[in-house]
Amino acid sequence: MNKAIVASALGLMGAAVIAVASQSALAKDINATLAAGHPPVFRWVKHASKTFIPAVNKALEGSGHTIKWKEQYAGSLAKVGSVLEAVEEGLAEVGLVSTVFEPAKLSVQNVTYYTPFTSTDATAISKMIDDLHRTNKDFQKTWHENDLEYLGAGIGIDDYLLMSKFPVKSIADLKGKKIGAPGPAVNWLKGTGAVGVSGNLTTYYNEIKTGVYDGVIVFASAALPGKLYEVAPYITRIGFGAQYAGGIAANKDWYDAQPAVVQKALKSAAEIDRVAYHKDLEATVVKFLAIMKSKGATVSDVDENFRKEWAAGMDNAAKVWAANLDKAGKNGTAVLKNYMNAMRKAGATPVRNWDQE
Repeated sequence: MNKAIVASALGLMGAAVIAVASQSALAKDINATLAAGHPPVFRWVKHASKTFIPAVNKALEGSGHTIKWKEQYAGSLAKVGSVLEAVEEGLAEVGLVSTVFEPAKLSVQNVTYYTPFTSTDATAISKMIDDLHRTNKDFQKTWHENDLEYLGAGIGIDDYLLMSKFPVKSIADLKGKKIGAPGPAVNWLKGTGAVGVSGNLTTYYNEIKTGVYDGVIVFASAALPGKLYEVAPYITRIGFGAQYAGGIAANKDWYDAQPAVVQKALKSAAEIDRVAYHKDLEATVVKFLAIMKSKGATVSDVDENFRKEWAAGMDNAAKVWAANLDKAGKNGTAVLKNYMNAMRKAGATPVRNWDQE
């Protein structure tokens, strides 16, 4: 009987050891690299580090899972426009993907850049696009085609404006001027007489300073930290509108291999990031314009006639973009109509109804 008791006790001890070992194995850190092409001086990168990562960690408390993060920003792993490929190839598990610099691979996500002069509400636009990612198969499909899983944290960009070396009092003042713009925003310059050149925030300062550009289409919340007022002191508020410029995505194979609790933590943290980022953004735009003005910049607003003249002179790139997507089987016309209808329903009054022409 004693031998039986001892054997039973040893068996229980062995089972306990195996259970502890199994729990220990499950509790091992999950290694993940978060990459961004832009430096953390820009708000969306700052919040990825200060909001998204802590929110993921908090959501995993008590779950038996932890993520050991490695942060690679400012192009240290992937430059602006190359983050999608870095995440797709597994060089980073998670990335801040700037959809505006992926017009071919993430075509439908660029709908806002093909519909300027629609809305200046960055928060509403980012929420709407993130909602579409959850409900619209066309939005989901483009990420999956590139082996990525969209987590959220939609980056809304405040109302784009023009910063230049010269004052702008009429559209004629732009004739022959070289103006840098991000991705599809180059289309906004057609019909103005300006020469549009594709660029991004990481190079704007030096390119204006060295004469590559005479000005840039940019937004206040990035213009101040980028010190663009030093080289382009004339700030003209055209009213191009707010935009959706990207979000946080994960390598799909890596994401699919994670436990459900980790997947849920990543997506819930992305939503926390989106809300915090836009709350921060809304509080700083007016403030940043005032600071740039205090540092010597001249800030001016155009009237509605100027805005209408600019918009009327543009090609309807949105219709061409949508038609090309239709031919590629990506339902561009439906995406365009859904977006414009949603914006009008939300109270926006577009200068041009791009989908109805």
